[in-house]
Amino acid sequence: MGAMQPWHWIVVIAIVLLLFGSTRLPGLAKSVGQSMKIFKKEMTDLRDDKSEGTAGNAADNAPGASTRSTTSSDTDSVPGLINNRDRATPTA
Repeated sequence: MGAMQPWHWIVVIAIVLLLFGSTRLPGLAKSVGQSMKIFKKEMTDLRDDKSEGTAGNAADNAPGASTRSTTSSDTDSVPGLINNRDRATPTA
């Protein structure tokens, strides 16, 4: 029992066509392609951010670099951070 042979692939393709229909397959392929494009873009952005972060750390540790303290205004602009004032207060 080795790898799949050509007639196995034909049976699998026939079953997929029967299950999803030929009208839904192009839309499914398009959505998978768009998802892969978004995933690749996010991975590239993540790598760029990581390389910029390592270069930024070296610049921050340089003599004469200014230090900055974190204030409440800094946390207001961070996406995904929820402050207590943003939460709805339960009413009885």
